Amino acid sequence: MNDSPGWAAPGPSPSDGEQPGTPDGQGATGGAQPPAQQPPAGGPKWSAEQPPPGEWSSPGSPQAPPTPPQQPQQPQPGTGWGSYGGPQGPQGGYGHPGAPGQWGKPPAAKPGVIPLRPLDLGEILDGAVATMRSHWRSVLPITLVVATVVQVISVVVQKYTLSDLPVTSGDEASLRELVDALGGSMLALIANGFIQLIGTIVATAMLTMIFSRAVLGHGSTIGTAWREARPQLLRLLGLTLLLGIGGAALVGVLLLPGIALGSLGLGVLGGVAALPLILWLGIKFSLASPALMLEKSSVATSLRRSSRLVQGSWWRIFGITALTGLITTFVSAIIVWPLTAVGLAIGIADGGVSGLEDGTAATGWAALILSAVGAVIAQTITMPIQSGVTVLLYVDQRIRREALDLELARAAGLENYGSHPAAPPTGG
Repeated sequence: MNDSPGWAAPGPSPSDGEQPGTPDGQGATGGAQPPAQQPPAGGPKWSAEQPPPGEWSSPGSPQAPPTPPQQPQQPQPGTGWGSYGGPQGPQGGYGHPGAPGQWGKPPAAKPGVIPLRPLDLGEILDGAVATMRSHWRSVLPITLVVATVVQVISVVVQKYTLSDLPVTSGDEASLRELVDALGGSMLALIANGFIQLIGTIVATAMLTMIFSRAVLGHGSTIGTAWREARPQLLRLLGLTLLLGIGGAALVGVLLLPGIALGSLGLGVLGGVAALPLILWLGIKFSLASPALMLEKSSVATSLRRSSRLVQGSWWRIFGITALTGLITTFVSAIIVWPLTAVGLAIGIADGGVSGLEDGTAATGWAALILSAVGAVIAQTITMPIQSGVTVLLYVDQRIRREALDLELARAAGLENYGSHPAAPPTGG
């Protein structure tokens, strides 16, 4: 089985038509029984009729009466987690089905950072953090380089554009100078935003490949992640721009009646209606990025796949996504705010209280650099968590809907995973 991220081809089905073998211990009554070993003289008298292997009810006293051989119960498809919930016969290691003291559902296999079954909130968050911790040599350099490049450019843009804005009154600065300064600042900010977009897309694409291998228990180098992500980068850029432009166009359409009629109330109503609609569409297409990267699909196909996977689980995915956003925002604030406050304090110490009034304290080198350092640290930590949660949500939804756990198990090299023991022969 190919263990590349292409494991996520749409619509894997359970292994229909496979011929599982007969569990060990069945049919043992049809052969001749070996002669019973005679116990030493003076020892306890062991019965010559011993139960077959695996039929012990508990590791109790050897004087317990022998139990008659029991036919193993066959696991029913669809029980437990998906189509692999039943025990795998006496060799499964989870207790014999039907015997006293049965443990119940066996734990799912876990070749990588998550168990191969539908995941809960804690397992999704833990899987994202575990991947960042166990594969930090691949994950952290990607986010550190991207965050550093983005923040260096951002510091330069803020220093040489925002500090050039006139802060005096209209009597001292002409309207033309103000318009020119604002125009230059807007162009610089747009260019900075585009660079941030490119950096985020590259980091997201490479992290998606690393997380997909971590699910299988495989490591991934930065070079491997880049080679696997590179063919889909332009499509991922197109998907991101399409979602952004589509959201902006939707807001514009809803605000247009109020603007055209000059009605403030109608404009506010359109804006209020736009917010839940944008949120609904954002969650609906939130799994398009991993679908595009892992299934090697087109932009339109990834949007359809995300819509299909999210259907019926919108509130659950929204809750997990919102909680992840709150956690990463809190972590970022803890890191960035203290450094930003120190930078402002240095600016005030250099320029006095007037630095707060004219904004020079916030645009000084100390404030900008310390704020950028905090942002680099925060993005290096939070970006993998956000990307990992999105990828694991995609995997979780496919396990729930398409039994992807069977395909993942085969890709991870787990033999006979999900197969059920064959029924014992009946009749003569």
